Amino acid sequence: MTGTHDAVDRAFRDEWGQVVATLIRVTGDWDLAEECAQDAFAQALQTWPRDGVPERPGAWLTTAARNRATDRLRRAAVGAAKLREVAAMEAVQSGDPGHDGTVPDDRLRLMFTCCHPALALDAQVALTLRTLAGLTTAEIAQAFLVGEQTMSKRLTRAKQKIRHAAIPYRVPPAHLLPERTPAVLAVLYLLFNKGHSADPAQAELSGEAIRLARVLARLMPDEPEAVGLLALMLLHDARRPARFDAAGDLVLLEDQDRTRWDTREITEGTALLDAVLKRGRPGPYQVQAAIAACHAGAARAADTDWAQIAALYGELARLGPSPVVELNRAVAVGMADGPADALPLVEALDASGQLAGYHLLPAVRADLLRRLDRTAEAAAAYRDALALAPTDAERRYLHRRLTEVTPEP
Repeated sequence: MTGTHDAVDRAFRDEWGQVVATLIRVTGDWDLAEECAQDAFAQALQTWPRDGVPERPGAWLTTAARNRATDRLRRAAVGAAKLREVAAMEAVQSGDPGHDGTVPDDRLRLMFTCCHPALALDAQVALTLRTLAGLTTAEIAQAFLVGEQTMSKRLTRAKQKIRHAAIPYRVPPAHLLPERTPAVLAVLYLLFNKGHSADPAQAELSGEAIRLARVLARLMPDEPEAVGLLALMLLHDARRPARFDAAGDLVLLEDQDRTRWDTREITEGTALLDAVLKRGRPGPYQVQAAIAACHAGAARAADTDWAQIAALYGELARLGPSPVVELNRAVAVGMADGPADALPLVEALDASGQLAGYHLLPAVRADLLRRLDRTAEAAAAYRDALALAPTDAERRYLHRRLTEVTPEP
């Protein structure tokens, strides 16, 4: 039974986007596609333990989902339009969402298909993460720093716009790829961050995001931000071996054993960054990669050029203003100039309400207060961060910090 569950889990990771995309293409109904895909995976959990895992799980799941959609459409068929949808469903014999050779990778092609410019950028990214990556609405909301209900409404509105405007679900021709590239880059980076989170079980998402970023950089060699994103991912991923200790607890950057960093990824990421910066077309991903390169180039934490990092965050804020960027700039200022200079920046962000519910805001504030020996205030801030932290590893780290600033009874 465990082996079958593992096979279904693996099929979900590998095939979910393809199954959903096939149904969307022929029905134009995003909700129906997701619901029938879910039904197909539930059917697999019931059938595969008895009949065995099929040789082509994706084809089996696509057929099961297509049959489920056909049945539902037939039951709902009250007019010619619905009957045409049924006929279209029955005519589909393949899970291929219209490969025309424009984009050489199945998953990347689906991302370009999903990121339609008729939608706002945030909606393109959120819908792609939900539809193709199988992320939950709660996970997407967390990535966008909004409430789950807010994100659910955004996704619903995006699907309605696609349906009402009859926006086609197909691979764009080569000359239209650039207008969809910013959304695809954002999807890849959010996937990478999900895998790079404080949950080692999500690591494979980062590997897949890097693979797709490589494909995209080869596909669009004249797009500097595609190369910048790949460099950024590699430089971050290089630190993965040192991010957790043997117990699975989070190890902060300053405490990591830098001899465990992946020098191959650092070398490749730095070379990519150096080459792309020479083009003189800097963008947010390139600047973030430059920040990561500052960390990667420091043999010891004490050697880190925090003043340069703070300046780069200032440039990043100019290119793409964001409260998260400002929070990171405050951290760099705190390391370069001291916690007393950084605390007002963090408290201004807190007062603005822009990062309400974001656990790293009180965590950063707590750290600055701890370094200023304001332990009672630091303890209160650590408790606030603990209440918001999304992973066990982060909660364990924050609890350790809270213990350090809490007097023993």
